[in-house]
Amino acid sequence: MIPGIKAFFKLEAASGILLILAAILALIAANSSLKIYYDQLLSVDVIVAVGSFSIAKPLLLWINDGLMALFFLMVGLELKREVLVGELNQLSKIALPGIAAIGGMLVPALIYAFINRHDAYALHGWAIPTATDIAFALGILSLLGSRIPVSLKVFLVSLAIFDDIGAIIIIALFYTDNLSLTAIISAGIGIGVMVLMNRQGVVSKAAYLFVGLVVWVSLLKSGVHATLAGVAIALCIPFRGLDSEGKVQSPMHDIEKDLHSPVAFAILPLFAFANAGLSLSGLSINDVFSPVSLGILLGLFVGKQLGVMLFTWFAVKLRIGKLPDDVNWAQLYGVAVICGIGFTMSLFIGSLAFEQTIENQAMNDRLGILVGSFLSALVGYVWLRYVAKPKVDVGSHDQV
Repeated sequence: MIPGIKAFFKLEAASGILLILAAILALIAANSSLKIYYDQLLSVDVIVAVGSFSIAKPLLLWINDGLMALFFLMVGLELKREVLVGELNQLSKIALPGIAAIGGMLVPALIYAFINRHDAYALHGWAIPTATDIAFALGILSLLGSRIPVSLKVFLVSLAIFDDIGAIIIIALFYTDNLSLTAIISAGIGIGVMVLMNRQGVVSKAAYLFVGLVVWVSLLKSGVHATLAGVAIALCIPFRGLDSEGKVQSPMHDIEKDLHSPVAFAILPLFAFANAGLSLSGLSINDVFSPVSLGILLGLFVGKQLGVMLFTWFAVKLRIGKLPDDVNWAQLYGVAVICGIGFTMSLFIGSLAFEQTIENQAMNDRLGILVGSFLSALVGYVWLRYVAKPKVDVGSHDQV
């Protein structure tokens, strides 16, 4: 395995562990005497003004709309890199995880929609259980050490990349409203400028980020979710070019490298801390079985593993793709269960789905995400730890 992939796995695994700690801290804060300070902190108004133009939002929305745009920028850069030179640059490499990802999004959505089919408000959350949290999932796999073949980790990462693509499309198509034509045109002009800069060979990172800031502000005002600006910016940043001195530069690689640590160790944990603070006061077992909570819980814990395994099995049987040589079905099932850890992206989609509905829905949303993700993490870990151990060849110290 090349050093870059090793570094990626280590970084994502550590980020997943930090996400767990951030979620625990949020739950402690929301269920202790710190709750009043926790709520006040997230509701503090933060205002940025330039002349007569201003943006005023509570801190929670600056985290969800602002900092998460940087997360989506990094996701967009990773997707572009994988398509150009990585695991997604050949059809033979992407067929199996791509098909598995489709199943892992479709089945959970259908389960949620069936359970909540009689409630128009609740149906807004149909996309919540479709997501997989790659950092959290790799954090669980990291606890298993060398028991997990590298090819299985690559399969999980590839599947999660398709999950991210699906989430981006879902947000763009289904979670936008009250569109402002003027703001959308402004964002379109900004994107056009970046495309032109790319075609003209501009490699200045600062130039792309400055125009990208304009695009982000425009989308923030447009009704299209502002985090999609991160993806648009990423697609415009060139993979390689020459600077004024004729030296080869890779703005895409440089920005991705600069963003990875801040996103993994600051932005995502901060997002988890701000959004996972579910107050357990007054909750009972009946709340877990409310339609929203139950739909998300079953979507993540049952739908994900069922969809991933079923679609993967069909793909293999139809010879559209094949399992890596050192991966067996038992190991794949463990990863399918771990794909039910939705957490970060599920919380994010949940904040979009229920931001204008009643508070109860938002609480049920978080409850379903936390319980479903916890069950997926626990069962997936136990399965892989005690059942799906890699075999050891006789006379060899290497695990298969």
